[in-house]
Amino acid sequence: MKRRAFIASLTGGLLAAPLAAGAQQPGKVWRIGVLLTSDSPNVKAFRQELRKLGYVEDRNILIEYRWHEGKVDRLPALAAELVNLKPDLILVAGLQPTLALKAATTTVPIVFAGTADPVGMGLVSSLAHPGGNLTGFATLVPEEFGAKQVQLLKEAVPAAARMAVLIHPENPMHRAYLPQTVAAAKKLNIRLQILEAQTPNELDSAFAAATRERADAMQVYGDLIFNAHRTRIVALAAKSRLPVLYLYKEDVVAGGLMSYGPILSDMLRRSATYVDKILKGAKPADLPIEQPTKFELVINLKTAKALGLTIPPSLLARADQVIE
Repeated sequence: MKRRAFIASLTGGLLAAPLAAGAQQPGKVWRIGVLLTSDSPNVKAFRQELRKLGYVEDRNILIEYRWHEGKVDRLPALAAELVNLKPDLILVAGLQPTLALKAATTTVPIVFAGTADPVGMGLVSSLAHPGGNLTGFATLVPEEFGAKQVQLLKEAVPAAARMAVLIHPENPMHRAYLPQTVAAAKKLNIRLQILEAQTPNELDSAFAAATRERADAMQVYGDLIFNAHRTRIVALAAKSRLPVLYLYKEDVVAGGLMSYGPILSDMLRRSATYVDKILKGAKPADLPIEQPTKFELVINLKTAKALGLTIPPSLLARADQVIE
């Protein structure tokens, strides 16, 4: 190569998206596996943070995406597929996908986000010292969290005397959190109806049951299938004219009434920092599990208006975001 051409090439490389110090070994192209739903709006936050850390797709990092679309039966095959690609690391969100990856490999580093109770579910030894090939960001919530959600829904719908709660019967965390919801409803003299759906087709019958029992409001727990079919759930809520409280903001952006819970996009964004540390030599076993630092209340006033619902000013004033 001629000297002038070499200098031009070098200068261009320095000017184009400078890489963070230590982001890669000379000539090294990292391969990362990702197991999410294809419509996850939060993968953008992860990719943007990677970029800030100096990782540029198709230059010094390759990302292999596998989309599960909320189909639990596909998880073992997709997890094995990613592991067989021999990636340097795998990013995953949600309890069931994380469990599938743990079963597929004990050597490939795994960073999870939005995964509930990783110690109780047997994913890691402890929050401070995970002790294996997994680490990440948990959706651990305080004991009073379930009561807080019921209280917020009651504030939004003061006349609510009957409330439905939608759970996935095979999600172990739903059974763990349900007693909190039951106790909170009893304290507020609310009759609680527990609805189950473990397939997308059962969502329609669950909402139909809520209508038959004349539910005044509903709470939907966070779940792999529910997240993958949030548009359908939001549409069913609108059709049933049910005010619904969700766990994640994404459901409210899709047209749901309100949400209260940890910020999933923030967890995925912060996951990029753990990816960076592991690629630089840190071991997942030594990176402590991080927990939510903030819980976000989001309200959709357009949906409230469509339901003929007036959100009390005191509740609006406490909202982190109001969609109009």
